[in-house]
Amino acid sequence: MSAGSPLGVPVHSDPPGGYRAVGVWGLGVTVYFVAITYRTSLGVAALDATRRFDINASALSTFSILQLLVYAGMQIPVGLLVDRLGTKKVLTLGVVLFTAGQFGFAFSESYAAALACRALLGCGDAMTFISVLRLGARWFPARRGPVIAQIAGLIGMAGNLVTTLVLARLLGAFGWTATFAGSALGGLVLLVLVVTLLRDHPKGYAVVNSPHVDGGYVRRQILRTWREPGTRLGMWVHFTTQFPGMVFLLLWGMPFLVDGQGLDRAGAGELLTLVVLSNMAVGLVFGQLIARHHAARAPLALGTVAVTAAVWASVLLWPGHAPMWLLVLLCTVLGACGPASMIGFDFARPANPPERQGTASGIVNVGGFTASMTTLLAVGVLLDLTGGSFRAGFASIFVLQALGVVQILRLRGRARERERERVVASRVEAVHVPVSR
Repeated sequence: MSAGSPLGVPVHSDPPGGYRAVGVWGLGVTVYFVAITYRTSLGVAALDATRRFDINASALSTFSILQLLVYAGMQIPVGLLVDRLGTKKVLTLGVVLFTAGQFGFAFSESYAAALACRALLGCGDAMTFISVLRLGARWFPARRGPVIAQIAGLIGMAGNLVTTLVLARLLGAFGWTATFAGSALGGLVLLVLVVTLLRDHPKGYAVVNSPHVDGGYVRRQILRTWREPGTRLGMWVHFTTQFPGMVFLLLWGMPFLVDGQGLDRAGAGELLTLVVLSNMAVGLVFGQLIARHHAARAPLALGTVAVTAAVWASVLLWPGHAPMWLLVLLCTVLGACGPASMIGFDFARPANPPERQGTASGIVNVGGFTASMTTLLAVGVLLDLTGGSFRAGFASIFVLQALGVVQILRLRGRARERERERVVASRVEAVHVPVSR
């Protein structure tokens, strides 16, 4: 332990982890899990929404695009808030917002009111994942970071399963208002638990921030974080890997499988569930690999992009309907996109000090959701222009993948060199820190 820390905090030691860390972090992940169920709840209620609000497919897609737009736009502000205010305050606000959004959606009678509620939900949802990443970094040793982040993503995807398997049945049994209002009760329970039980960090491991915040704080925080090559590399990794799976699950997978490949809704639903299950399984594998072999980060990310592009090309170029084995392979590969996107955070985390972790995570998280919004729009526009050609619509995926790969290759060497410099600097600093006996 060092003797000269401003608050008696260990300067060069990691948080201890342990059962208490699992409990506190687990509560934060539960918030993320519930946020995911709310985020994806519209997916199983799409047909009900068209009847309730008397809207067409284009208006329906606006729900998803608006939600992603709010989510992506909030990432950097949320990162700044987490760094400034701490995890507990930001998560508490997030729970309040997404619960209010879900309750409002339950009772909305007009399209405009429903849109406003989904935007409110997206705002609260945007506050959860970055907070959970920060919570993991403050409660567990750094070497556990990749596994902790992947497990958080895995549990979040389980929320998608709950939506598909449980919420859909409740909607059929009890109707719109009872289902959405009843699910929102979980947010109220979470709010009580977060306020009473959540802690930002273990005792004695507080991050010492500057007590003075002037008008230039936000600009300096963002610029310092952005200047790190690891932050920019992490953003482009997230950009390039996440969006194919996100777009498929969020909106265009079901139409592609039913209208483009001739499957019935039940068979298409099973393939969408396969994407989620694959995501959960691959997440565990990737987390373990990166924790043990730090150099595997870039090869795993680029390999996922290459395999995704190859399988998508095979499906789109197949004459007529693709065979079932190829569609199963596609959905299995798309399940790897989420875990691969988590690698972006593993580039940004070691590139930034603790007081900038939230900002760095926010910048990284903008990448994938920006690509997802772009692709959601591009596929829709191309479908309209080509009379419903999914082959043309999904071709937009390759354009964004190519852009992302170029940026990853451009930044990879700089980030690796900068990481080495930080490791050397930290070792030199550790040697010169006085040690108390």
